[in-house]
Amino acid sequence: MLSDRLCLALARLHPIGLSPIMPGTCCSAAAALTAPFLFLPLTFGLRCVLLALLLVAGGLLTNRAERLLGITDPPELVIDELPGMWITLLSLETPTPIHIFAAFVLFRFFDIVKPWPISAVERRLPGGLGIMADDVVAGLFALACLEFFIACNIL
Repeated sequence: MLSDRLCLALARLHPIGLSPIMPGTCCSAAAALTAPFLFLPLTFGLRCVLLALLLVAGGLLTNRAERLLGITDPPELVIDELPGMWITLLSLETPTPIHIFAAFVLFRFFDIVKPWPISAVERRLPGGLGIMADDVVAGLFALACLEFFIACNIL
């Protein structure tokens, strides 16, 4: 069915989610590379609205995609990486390439390692909500670290 294919394509951010090598990392890299053109030029308020829309849409899409695929949190569903990565960059007005690279590394660290409470969020929230929420928390942790490093003139 076309709507099922469209749902899967969007949840995979087609073709990124079909990458044979680390689709989540590929999507995070794509989000970091496109942020200066698609996300960072927006006002802070519009960034928040866009993130809210991505989170709602992503939750609905991944919830349906999980049912279509019959797998819980399949690695090919990468739409969650987009708002997670962009949350990491949320407060930056004029980030340098070093800031964007550091944001990418920090977000991937928290998204892969999943220290508490990220791991708890992922386990306790069902379906698409859990898929999206753990990346939100990982993005917030990465944002806090990025802001700390910038404030301390480490970056």
